Amino acid sequence: MAHKVIISGGGTGGHIFPAIAIANALKQLAPDTEILFVGANGKMEMERVPAAGYEIVGLDIAGINRQSMLKNIGLPFKMIKSLWKARKVLKQFKAEAAIGVGGYASGPLLMMANMIGLPTILQEQNSYAGLTNKKLGKKAKRICVAYEGMERFFPKDKLLLTGNPIRKASVKIEGKREEAIHAFQLDLNKKTLLVTGGSLGALTLNDCLEAGIPALVSAGIQVIWQCGSYYYEQLNGRLAEQLPKEVKLMPFLDRMDYAYAAADIIVARAGAGTISELCVVGKPVVLIPSPNVSDDHQTKNALSLSKHHAALLVKDQDARQELIPKILDLIQQPEEQATLGENIKKLALPDADVVIAKEILNIIKN
Repeated sequence: MAHKVIISGGGTGGHIFPAIAIANALKQLAPDTEILFVGANGKMEMERVPAAGYEIVGLDIAGINRQSMLKNIGLPFKMIKSLWKARKVLKQFKAEAAIGVGGYASGPLLMMANMIGLPTILQEQNSYAGLTNKKLGKKAKRICVAYEGMERFFPKDKLLLTGNPIRKASVKIEGKREEAIHAFQLDLNKKTLLVTGGSLGALTLNDCLEAGIPALVSAGIQVIWQCGSYYYEQLNGRLAEQLPKEVKLMPFLDRMDYAYAAADIIVARAGAGTISELCVVGKPVVLIPSPNVSDDHQTKNALSLSKHHAALLVKDQDARQELIPKILDLIQQPEEQATLGENIKKLALPDADVVIAKEILNIIKN
């Protein structure tokens, strides 16, 4: 008999990519599994999930606006409306299990699944659990985590250390350096820096790069600079005439495998999904955690690597002064680069999607 599974969450690529990876693994293990996604209307999952070949239903739900408390007046009504819609979706689809990967839609969907007695599985991506997941974890059947020590937040007997599901195609970099360098029209004999601010881009990283280009280029470094679609037009308009040929500015990287394969050093935010990919890639990394996330969880993610000397950490507030000098210093130290690469590789858990999918199927069967 075909199993029916609902996967909820989204908001950023860091939530959507793991969700799709879990769905793909379920299909691989049990091809007749029926999967329905639940996301938040207006968020990127409403486009990305159908593009991956899955059906998605949207809830009218949003997060708390910390800048303007007035904008939060409608939130209780949105929550009630989302809970009712979630109940309807669960009943109509006849779901056997509900999986939450984080993001606005996860809360109401899993709360309602718990209320009606459906088994729920949480996929906690960060090293520091947020308020919603801590509450949902009390009733979850299983909590799949990416870091050790998560019994601080969840019942120990429910935890399963799986790692975070990653985009497998993005980390297949073996033997691709030459074709990657050619694809970016760069020089095979130069050191390459990859700077990625995630799917939405990062203002701090963009400011650092804009100021640091002359120093990087004069040090013989070429740059793949993924600035985010939000910032691209403005940056390109300002820099197009003066960008040296060694710097490739782009809004989004369609071939992340090429970007990783070409890179000698990587500068990135410290989102859970990014870190999980970087562990598998095994290159020297400088992390600049975003300060604009709940519970400052990116800093906690980055610290879990830097304490193993598996990445260098620069605080967002210090990045404009410290990032470019740190890169120029690291590029001169091949032994340090090798150590960082080896240490980060030790933390890789590359088969998280399959481990989580097997656990979901076990829970349904039992």
